[in-house]
Amino acid sequence: MEKPRLRVGRAITPDEFELLDDDELARLVPRAWREYFPGKDFCADGRFYLHDGRAWSFYKAGFVDD
Repeated sequence: MEKPRLRVGRAITPDEFELLDDDELARLVPRAWREYFPGKDFCADGRFYLHDGRAWSFYKAGFVDD
């Protein structure tokens, strides 16, 4: 299986999420929020929380509430 092209703001599927490592996932997060990415092991349901309480979703490629 070919790995997906990693681009900032690209939505991924749960299966793709499982295949990617921390560095690859970090490349999908906009630079402004990369420092808050805690690593794959701390992403419940493909999302993680920023300092202000907003949640970034890899499946949506954006904030959960947008």
